[in-house]
Amino acid sequence: MEKEHDTAVSRQLASAPVGKLLLKLAVPTVVAQLVNLLYNIVDRIYIGHMPDVGRTALTGVGLCFPVIYLMGAFTMLIAQGGAPRAAIAMGEGDSDQAERIMGSCFTCLAAAAVALTALFWVFGERLLWLFGCSGETIQYALPYMRIYSSGSLFVMMALGMNLFVTTQGFTIVSMRTVLIGAVSNIILDPIFIYGLHMGVRGAALATVISQAVSGIWVVCFLLGKKTTLRLRRECLRPSWRIMAPVLALGISPFIMQSTEALLNISFNSSLQRYGGDVAVGAMTIASTVLQMVWIPSQGLGQGAQPIISYNYGARNPKRVREAFRALLRVSCALMFGFWLLVQLFPQAFIRIFNNDPELMETAVWTLRVYTAVLGLFGIQMSVQQTFMAIGKAKASLFIACLRKVILLIPLIFILPHFFENKVFAVFLAEPVSDFISITAAAVTFFFVFRPAMAELEQK
Repeated sequence: MEKEHDTAVSRQLASAPVGKLLLKLAVPTVVAQLVNLLYNIVDRIYIGHMPDVGRTALTGVGLCFPVIYLMGAFTMLIAQGGAPRAAIAMGEGDSDQAERIMGSCFTCLAAAAVALTALFWVFGERLLWLFGCSGETIQYALPYMRIYSSGSLFVMMALGMNLFVTTQGFTIVSMRTVLIGAVSNIILDPIFIYGLHMGVRGAALATVISQAVSGIWVVCFLLGKKTTLRLRRECLRPSWRIMAPVLALGISPFIMQSTEALLNISFNSSLQRYGGDVAVGAMTIASTVLQMVWIPSQGLGQGAQPIISYNYGARNPKRVREAFRALLRVSCALMFGFWLLVQLFPQAFIRIFNNDPELMETAVWTLRVYTAVLGLFGIQMSVQQTFMAIGKAKASLFIACLRKVILLIPLIFILPHFFENKVFAVFLAEPVSDFISITAAAVTFFFVFRPAMAELEQK
C-alpha cells in the first residue's frame, strides 16, 4: 500500500499537467499560508484595539518582530534547506536518503530552538532597547518577547517539519497543520487578552499554545503510516555529510529572514529618531500589511517546489521550465493585484489594526511609499523560489543579500541625508532597493537557469 502511494505521488509529480498540478498543490498551501497570516496578525489586531493603550501596545509588540524573524530564520536554514534536498532525493529514487535528511533536520531544529530560548531570556531586555524600544513601549514588548520565545520549540517544529509534509505532496495535511493552530489562536486570543485580562501576555501565551498544537499534529503525522517519508529513530542523528548541503541551500532563506530582523531594527531605530513612536507604529502596520501578500506568495512557491525539485532530480528540464512559467504568471498576478488594492485603499488596511487619527494620518502615506514597487515583486519571488527548488544556493543567496544587506539597510541610513522629510526618506529606501534587486534577479536568472537546464538535457 505504501509503495502504491509512493508510485502515485511520483507519477503525479512526473507526468500530471503542470498547470493543474500547480493548482492542486498550491491552493492548499496558499490557503494554509493565508490561515498562517491570521496566525501572525490576529494578535496585532486584538492588541491594537485594546482600550486606551492599543496604539502603544501595538508598537511594543511590533518591536518584537526581530525575535520572530530570527526564529523563522533558523527554521528556514534547516527546514527550507532540507525539504528541497529530500524532494530531489525522492526524484532520484533514494527514499532512505530523504528520510535521513528529514530526521537530521528534526534534531537540528530542536537544538536550535533550545539555544534561541536561552538567548532571548538572558539578553532579551537589552536587545529590545537596541531594537528601538522607548520607556512607554518596553512594558509591552518585554513580556510578549519572553513568553513567545519560551515556545520556540513548538514554533520551529510546527513551521519547519510542515515543509517536509508539503514537499511530499501532502498539501492538504500541511494546510490542516496550519489551520488547527490558527483556529486555536483565534479562539484563545480574546479569552486570554480580554477575558482573563492578560493583555499582551495573553496574546503571546495564546500563540505558544496554538503552535504547540500544530507542532504535535505535524510530528504525529510524520510518525504515522500515511506519510511517505517517516521520522525514524535511526535517522535522527545528524551528520555533517547530510547537513552540509542542507545548510548550503538553506543559507539563502536564512539570510532573507535574519536580515529581516536586522532590517526591522534599522527601520525602527531610524524612525524612532526621526518620528518617534507614531512613525514606529506606522512601520509595524506597513510591515504587517506586506506580510499579507508575502506569506501567500510563499505558499505558491511551496506548491511549485515539489514539482520543480522532483523533476530536476529526475532530469526533466521541460517540466521544470513549465512549472517556473506557471509560478511566475500566478505570482505576478497576485503581487500586482495586492499592490493596486493597497495604493487605492490604504485606510482600509490600516483600520484593521488601529484607527487612532494621528497614526492613521502618518500610516496612509507611508504605506503607499513602502509598497510602491510591490506590483513587480512576483518576478523576484518566482526566481528565488526556483533557485531554491533546483538547489542553486549561491544564486539565491546573492539575490537575498543584494536586496537587504547591500541595498536596503544602507539606504535606510543614507537617504535621510538627502531629504527634508526624514521619515519619508526612511520609507523610500524600500521601493528603491526593491526595484534594483528585481532587475538584478531577472538578469541573474537568465545566466543561471538556462545553463542548468542545458546541463540536464545533456545528462
